[in-house]
Amino acid sequence: MNLLVVKSSVFAGGGQSSMLAEKFVQNWRDQYPDAEVAERDLSAHPVPHLDASRIGALFSAPDGRTVEQQAVLDYADELLAEVTSADAIVLAVPMYNFGVPSQLKAWLDHLARAGVSFKYTETGPVGLLQDKPVYILAARGGVYHAAGQDYQAPFLRQFFGLLGITSLEFVYAEGLNMGEDAKQQALAEAEQQIASLIVA
Repeated sequence: MNLLVVKSSVFAGGGQSSMLAEKFVQNWRDQYPDAEVAERDLSAHPVPHLDASRIGALFSAPDGRTVEQQAVLDYADELLAEVTSADAIVLAVPMYNFGVPSQLKAWLDHLARAGVSFKYTETGPVGLLQDKPVYILAARGGVYHAAGQDYQAPFLRQFFGLLGITSLEFVYAEGLNMGEDAKQQALAEAEQQIASLIVA
């Protein structure tokens, strides 16, 4: 049960979502001692945002592809290979201005590739990746999911569904900026949910 951990906090290991990811990894190693754990920290090693040249490279024809375009393709293939080779994925996702961090969006943008990770059909797009568990550790300063204002979850469900991955589990740690008591309670509940998910 090899695990891919993707962190996206601008505070790197100091972010609450990153610390929850470390708790997840500890529980995962306890449950699967022989598992390999790969980590990609999108703040320490940012994925370039899409621009015209990168999109052109991703859609370039092999026979006319430049060295620079091939490098973009190789990089995107590396990101996708990490996803396809993992048995499960953990996304540590803080909320910034109601959405996912831009560095996480850049990573996602390199995974969605027509003809590679999904294809278009007469009835709509069809994912080409094998379904696998994706655990989303959602850390928020306020309360959004419980208040019906969670815009991250629908986006992530739709995005991974495009690729063929539908087994998403959300772990919420909300109200982290609403006082120390609320913060500690939210983190304790999230850690308890993490432990129960892995054992299950």
